[in-house]
Amino acid sequence: MKKNLDIYFTRIYIIKAFVIALLLSAFIYLSYFGIAFKPLNSLLAMLGFYLLLGENRMVWFWSGLFMGIMWFYWISFSFVYYDLSFMIPFVILGVALTYAILFWLIGRLGYFIYLQLPLLFGVSFIDPFGFNWLKLELILIDTYFSTTHLAFALFLSGLTLLKALPKWFKIFSLIPLLGALYHTSPNILMPPIDVALPIMNIPQSQRWDAKYQQEAIDLNFGLIEQAIAQNKELIIFPESAFPLYLNRAPRLIEALKVYSQQISIVTGALTYEEDQGFFNSSYLFQKGEMQIAHKIILVPFGEEIPFPSFVVDIINTLFFDGAKDYQKAKEPQDFVIDEIPFRSAICYEGTNSKLFEGNPKQMIVISNNAWFSPSIEQTLQYLLLRLYANNYQTVIYHSANSGKSGVITPE
Repeated sequence: MKKNLDIYFTRIYIIKAFVIALLLSAFIYLSYFGIAFKPLNSLLAMLGFYLLLGENRMVWFWSGLFMGIMWFYWISFSFVYYDLSFMIPFVILGVALTYAILFWLIGRLGYFIYLQLPLLFGVSFIDPFGFNWLKLELILIDTYFSTTHLAFALFLSGLTLLKALPKWFKIFSLIPLLGALYHTSPNILMPPIDVALPIMNIPQSQRWDAKYQQEAIDLNFGLIEQAIAQNKELIIFPESAFPLYLNRAPRLIEALKVYSQQISIVTGALTYEEDQGFFNSSYLFQKGEMQIAHKIILVPFGEEIPFPSFVVDIINTLFFDGAKDYQKAKEPQDFVIDEIPFRSAICYEGTNSKLFEGNPKQMIVISNNAWFSPSIEQTLQYLLLRLYANNYQTVIYHSANSGKSGVITPE
């Protein structure tokens, strides 16, 4: 056993895996600094996958571990707001080991490169504990290659052939690689509505502090009045913009209904129903009426514990003072604003294919990224939203607190 363990700690394997992980993570950090240079991103993506394919299980293990850290170290930051800062290194290690084991399985089961190819392609369809942000085709988002599943399969096939075929036959690898370059031209008709997406950067330490609640409410009303003065037709606030149970605040509801006679308002807030429990919700105020859409995809370990109920009760008692998981709706819901349908999504759900059922032409995504600020989480989310906008030909209106707000159109 000691001999087997020593193999995993061979320096050359660890260094090679770190380089691979760095190449396959660089696009996130380049985007974080506002760099989107297609020749560079294309080269890094090709090198990263080329070096990974055909490697042994030790290199696969360490590659998964380093990628888990480079992509998802920020998950641990939210534990600060539960007074569990001591958990940060354990959470980072736990996430890293999850992806290390996943990649190790590819190296272990993939005895030869042609078997590793479909296994690696399948990683994008595996969601450990319900968390689905490791979409490997995302690495191609700012390259010359397309990001569809077919293009990604062709891309990996081309690199596999380039590495595995004898010298004089490597030219055949160009066939799938050229196929992966094919892009369809988006045929998008922007909805005829003037939308305000206010920029908000409220620290998470203040978001749920009762001392700042009235300040947050006054800020929201000020932004609504500003949007009305600019003749906007719709204003979209981020997730939890009203830091309270909005359905239990009749005076606020009445004030928002009055404003909604002049402008449609979408905002995030919590909902509490005595017979059901707590919901993370999106509210629409329009022409004096209110509509609520509850979240249907909850954040693993943030809004729900993805384990059997008896384990959930133990974890919530030990770490979260007995708090209960959020409840969730069963189906996606649309808001119809000025006769235009918008699919409603809250943060994490905007990067889940279930919210794109029926191929909605427009989607409103509201987020609160202050949980993970400062980090690359906001950048990774924005890149994922671009990926989903491309794949489903959906125009996404994204309003984020401490994140990247804007209108995302298929490219």
